[in-house]
Amino acid sequence: MDKHKTYFQAIHESSLRLQKAGCDPINSQFVFMQRKGWSKLKWLLNMHNLISKADYKQILHDEERLLKHLPPQYLLGMTEFLGRNFKVTKDTLIPRPETEELVQLALQKKAHHLNLKVVDIGVGSGVIALTLSLKCPNWQVLGVDISAKALDVAKENANLLSAKVHLVQGDVLRPFIGEKFDLIISNPPYIAYDEWFFLDQCVRYYEPKKALFADENGLAIYKKIAQQAPKLLKKSGILLLEIGYLQAKVVSKMMEEAFAYKREVKVLDDISGKPRMVYVK
Repeated sequence: MDKHKTYFQAIHESSLRLQKAGCDPINSQFVFMQRKGWSKLKWLLNMHNLISKADYKQILHDEERLLKHLPPQYLLGMTEFLGRNFKVTKDTLIPRPETEELVQLALQKKAHHLNLKVVDIGVGSGVIALTLSLKCPNWQVLGVDISAKALDVAKENANLLSAKVHLVQGDVLRPFIGEKFDLIISNPPYIAYDEWFFLDQCVRYYEPKKALFADENGLAIYKKIAQQAPKLLKKSGILLLEIGYLQAKVVSKMMEEAFAYKREVKVLDDISGKPRMVYVK
């Protein structure tokens, strides 16, 4: 190691190596700053200081794993979701910005209501259910997932964040037959298996396939929701679903046909202008 190497030089060189290997060059600095707990301001104040031997060694160690396309969230064991840190493992999906928009929409529609009963289908690490519970502590929030390992992560996050959420193992809404909800929300698996080769390597090799892929061209879980939700959703309730941007027409039509009584079904765009949410009122 060059004794006169600065933090900026070390990160810059690491970023170039990642870029050359076809990996995201931003990840080197992102992981480093997360490990150090540095803000952007602290980075600017320290970037031209000489790097310590321990920090340089850590950068190289992390780079080695990033070069294998390991997502930085799994490397760190955490991710940020709407301003809170959540534990993530290879048994849980890494939440995307679209899911933050789904939660913000739920809060926009229902945050002023007290004592609502809510269920999150496919709870994963718990980002949706726990965020709703923390934002609206008067709500009764439940979460369901078919994966016991994912539920363990969600339970750990609930303990870390002191969030009150009732977590159940089960397939879609089957554990709640006979109950009634004010809000049903879900970011279910919706990728078709034949889309495998179009995904980034970090997604293909590391994220849990059960949380990504669904049968019937990615529509299997939506069909289950369409079968079960009408019986469990209150007449004043809403259903919010995240969808693949090419699934808007088929999923919205599915929900229109599923509800026997009149419902308002809308397809809503994400911040990028792509149809990514189905809203049933």
